[in-house]
Amino acid sequence: MTFALEFQDLTLGYDRHPAVHRLCGTITEGSLTAIVGPNGAGKSTMLKGVVGTLRPLAGQIAFGGLAQDDIAYLPQQSDVDRSFPIAVADLVAMGLWREVGGFGALRAAHRARVAEAISAVGLEGFGKRPIGSLSGGQMQRALFARLLLQDARLVLLDEPFTSVDTRTMADLIVVVQRWHGEGRTVLAVLHDFDTVRAHFPRTLMLARELVAHGPTPQVLTAENQFRARQMCEACAGPPHTCGRDAA
Repeated sequence: MTFALEFQDLTLGYDRHPAVHRLCGTITEGSLTAIVGPNGAGKSTMLKGVVGTLRPLAGQIAFGGLAQDDIAYLPQQSDVDRSFPIAVADLVAMGLWREVGGFGALRAAHRARVAEAISAVGLEGFGKRPIGSLSGGQMQRALFARLLLQDARLVLLDEPFTSVDTRTMADLIVVVQRWHGEGRTVLAVLHDFDTVRAHFPRTLMLARELVAHGPTPQVLTAENQFRARQMCEACAGPPHTCGRDAA
């Protein structure tokens, strides 16, 4: 099996204070992996390091043949500006930027693909609505539709099911499983262990440092969860001790 990502003694942080410290391990190509850990464990920081918005303080991330264009990233909803005056269809169409460029015109074939992606996430008829009018679940569906059009080999999801209703979560899990079935590599930051156990075969548990990584039943043990909480509590002091808090 080939790897999609390899963490090589990776340290990430803010203002030179580590939030993820000396992480080692590999993410197998085509795997479906949940990233879990207590608040402040460095989960979101890890994804930012992979996507390239945060440079390593030490170590590096090796990409198994992946280019930057091969990575699709869904940030937390709180990081998305929903006041921006844009319609759902235009937001989703941003997933085609690799094909049309920043200023390229959409052809009829492109618009058909946008409509298909919108329909695939259950938002048929919402294309002309401003994103500011959407509920949290509807907005997440629209962001997933944009990811569908990016057609990326590596998909990074930061808390994709937070603040969405049960039906929306079930529909979006179907999309995630579709990506997995297509051989794409998916990493998702999650908090609900029942969801992880039910739908994610592999899990990586962080507590600023690696706690465990492997098949989900072997990682989500009471012992590992207790150890992770202890590790994060030990780093709950001033920033100069353990770095800025990061999800």
